[in-house]
Amino acid sequence: MTTVVLVGTLDTKGHEYARWRELIEAAGARCTLVDAGILGDSQVEADIDAAAVAWAAGADLEALRDTGDRGAAVRAMAAGAAVIARRLHAEGQLDAIAALGGSGGTALATEAMRALPFGVPKLMVSTVASGDVGAYVQGADITMSYPVVDVVGDNRVVESVLRTAAGAVVGMARSAAVEVATSGRAVVAATMFGVTTPCVTAAREHLEAAGHEVLTFHATGVGGDSMERLIGDGVVDAVLDVTTTELADELVGGIHPAGPERLRAAGRRGIPQVISVGALDMVNFGPPETVPAHLAGRLTVRHNPMVTLVRTSPEECAELGARLAERARAATGPVCVYLPLRGVSALSVEGGPFHDPRADAALFDAIRAGCAGDVELIELDCDINAPAFAHGLAGWLTMGVDGD
Repeated sequence: MTTVVLVGTLDTKGHEYARWRELIEAAGARCTLVDAGILGDSQVEADIDAAAVAWAAGADLEALRDTGDRGAAVRAMAAGAAVIARRLHAEGQLDAIAALGGSGGTALATEAMRALPFGVPKLMVSTVASGDVGAYVQGADITMSYPVVDVVGDNRVVESVLRTAAGAVVGMARSAAVEVATSGRAVVAATMFGVTTPCVTAAREHLEAAGHEVLTFHATGVGGDSMERLIGDGVVDAVLDVTTTELADELVGGIHPAGPERLRAAGRRGIPQVISVGALDMVNFGPPETVPAHLAGRLTVRHNPMVTLVRTSPEECAELGARLAERARAATGPVCVYLPLRGVSALSVEGGPFHDPRADAALFDAIRAGCAGDVELIELDCDINAPAFAHGLAGWLTMGVDGD
């Protein structure tokens, strides 16, 4: 029977979770109720109580309550819920996970959801779902649902929300149980930005013609994070990492960082990866007024009303090159770095608004120094969007995937 795991703070929303469990069970699924509450006694009996959740995080529930530090307690319970979710899934006792709550409950439950692999249904009914949910979802496949009202009490709106959510999570669980047919083709992950689209498109077409399946990720922070997670979950067989621009946002403070795990998962798994320097000539910010004062005077491009691009400096490019090379050196499998010597994006070619030979030279020199003797390095006298560059990337990766 399908099992749905509900993670909630049963000291404040026990009544609502009890009703939700009834509706899920009425839909024909088994329900496991996990109590992650910290404020007081549960309003309903849980299958896994709050003390067990705290213990899973290496903490004592009463000690957490006695400190009076709600933030620390929530962090501990979130960590414990994540441990329990992973254990239940490994034991075959979790087919889907769901929760409801406000900002605290959402932060707690989504940490448990993010601990689970791609493809496990994850539903978060949250009063913060109408705003920016990036911090809760990150790179995971979490479905957020806005309930309109706070899910508290007995009224027709709450009942409707709970009924819909019960039907949704049971349906998601049953659909996920039907195995998706696989083609047997190797799965290649590729990173793309608007300014590297011609390269990635040509490389993708080359790889598809060679019989491979290509997943393309938009390198806007969450895209890179999502890709690294899928690689770690074993979904991906090889990586075409053309667009490593998220490293620049991480370094300079732009709006699209992908976090410290960027450019690491493929190396840890030992799968073939070809890496390039796509869009390392830029850092992303919001409207012009959001660009930090210390970057005033830099070359900028108004990409659209909501995105302003700032040119990376020679010093920043040198650091980016060192970071890219360090992560390439750490790879345990086949890896190659490709350098387009006439422009790392559509904006930095000769005559383009970000054309800066000094900055490009700093980037390339740092990569050469960092890769010397350890990582295969291929330099082509063209820009990143030239057909020859795309075919070189795809050709190298095809040989790596096919083992030729």
